[in-house]
This record gives sequence, structure tokens and C-alpha cells, in this order.
Amino acid sequence: MTDRDANDQSQPAQPDAALKRLGRLVGTWQVSGEAHGTVTYEWMEGGFFLIQHVDLGQAKGMEIIGRERGYEAIEPSQDIKSRYYGSDGSTLDYVYELDGDTLTIWFGEEGSPAYYRGSFSDDGDTLTGAWVYPGGGGYSTTTTRVK
Repeated sequence: MTDRDANDQSQPAQPDAALKRLGRLVGTWQVSGEAHGTVTYEWMEGGFFLIQHVDLGQAKGMEIIGRERGYEAIEPSQDIKSRYYGSDGSTLDYVYELDGDTLTIWFGEEGSPAYYRGSFSDDGDTLTGAWVYPGGGGYSTTTTRVK
């Protein structure tokens, strides 16, 4: 799960390969379709957390994405989790999964009936997908890297 040997405490913890793959999100993206605005992703120092800044009109906030590792925990969580903090006071939890060119963001926990699924273009600069909500709701977006 991690690059660190749990029995060798002399080795500093390192971000794992699955988390590092989310680095393809780093940059500023223009969101179009049924939602409009920009999102920007950047690594927190150390590379264990990806920070997303969201500005989708009335939906503004930030999200911290990474593996949970509580006080005195030797191993981080199996899932890559996130918490979104909205300017309206909302806090929302997600699980991120990147399989090849397909990004899935589960609302709450993996396997949730509410999720986003999108595919990266061959050049990695466009992410096209949709949020799916129980009961048939949701919305589609195209997200294009602008820098």
C-alpha cells in the first residue's frame, strides 16, 4: 500500500504510486457543460495531499485529497479520501479512484450510488464525464486544462 516498510521506522514515509497518479490533475482547469467555472489542483508540500480550489459560480470551496493516517497510525487508509469545505459551510466527503484514464469520485464511500466518472483525453488535457445521482439526477461536464 505504501512505499514504506512498516517494520523499518528509519525510512521516511513516501506518497504511494496510486496517490502520485492523481498528479495528472495538477493545474488550472476550465469547467464547462452543466457546471461552469474553474478548478485548480496543487500538491501540498511533501506530496501526500492534493489541494483543489473550486470556483463554480455559487459553489466555491476547497478540497483536501489524500490518504488518512491518524495519530500513531503506521499505515494510511486503503482508500484515497477527501473532504470538501464549501464557502456555504458544507463539508462533503469523497473517495478518489484513478484506473488508467478513468477517474471516479465516489460521494461518501466507494460504491456509493452518487459518483462522478470521467475519462481523460489522450493528451491528458481534457476530462469529460458526469456526476450521477440516485434516482436519475446528475450533470455532465467537460474540464479542460488551461495552465
